Amino acid sequence: METHYNSCRNRHCPCCQGLVKEKWIDKRKSEVINAPYFHVVFTVPEELNPLLFSNKKLLYNLLYQASADTLKELAADEKHLNAYIGFISILHTWGQNLSFHPHVHYCTGGRLTKDLKFNCGKDDFLFPIYVVSKLFRGKYLDGLKALHEAGELSFGGSSLCYRNPYHFKELLDTLYNKGWVPYIKEPFKGADHVIEYLGRYTHRIAISNARILSVSGEAIRFQVKDYNRGGKTSTLTLSAVEFIRRFLMHVLPKRFVKIRHYGLLSNRVKKVKTTICRNIVQGWYQKPVLEGLSTAEILMKVFGINEYQCPCCKGTNLKPYHKRE
Repeated sequence: METHYNSCRNRHCPCCQGLVKEKWIDKRKSEVINAPYFHVVFTVPEELNPLLFSNKKLLYNLLYQASADTLKELAADEKHLNAYIGFISILHTWGQNLSFHPHVHYCTGGRLTKDLKFNCGKDDFLFPIYVVSKLFRGKYLDGLKALHEAGELSFGGSSLCYRNPYHFKELLDTLYNKGWVPYIKEPFKGADHVIEYLGRYTHRIAISNARILSVSGEAIRFQVKDYNRGGKTSTLTLSAVEFIRRFLMHVLPKRFVKIRHYGLLSNRVKKVKTTICRNIVQGWYQKPVLEGLSTAEILMKVFGINEYQCPCCKGTNLKPYHKRE
């Protein structure tokens, strides 16, 4: 007996992301610029988690907006880059143990000045971390106050207490007095590394099948990487109900855009701006190789899977075997 999976095309399904990821990576290869790329992560204090969980769409959008505006404002500032930058953002909401931990990953590189000159900048420096932290905190909390004043926030569960304006003000005071710590990693070494790295983040879900070690009616045991212990792996066992509850915390709102492009890489200007940058920065760029290929052709090219060959007798057919009636 041979099992064939028919794709449900749901972005939270662990079986349906491999092919989509490969096609996305291949398409992005036509947009990479031969310049240093930085990895930036924006996260919010855990005190905001109850509000975020009750207002996913609103506050996820605010997380994107505040963090993107922070990068664009600092890039345009004469004290820093005085240039126009491009970046891709990807939302993640989980930790290794499926806890609720919303954060946005950014990949940014290259700077186009107002007089259309390309500036690669310093290879080991993007922005001072304390400047990024204060500006991001101010933008996010200003947006949160505006949503609250407009009556757009919902309160439920552990965030129900924030219906009281005095409790909400106490939360804001706590957040203003707390240090927000964004993360800026050293630049990638070459465009190929950028694409490979992004591919690991773009279509990842809360947990993959490979991490699940055993499943029973009562419990699920899965592998966990503990970053506080140098990345050592251990196992965690949860009841079936608790496992499902934690997984569903990371299901995104319907039609929510998870991968977003800004600046030089925004859809409105990407084609023109990327062409200008590449004309200035000479180098070799790999063109997409999967464009125009059918699903069966992509599976053969990327994974070495022949959809027209029987896995048992190795005979061939005019139709893919998983689609035969």
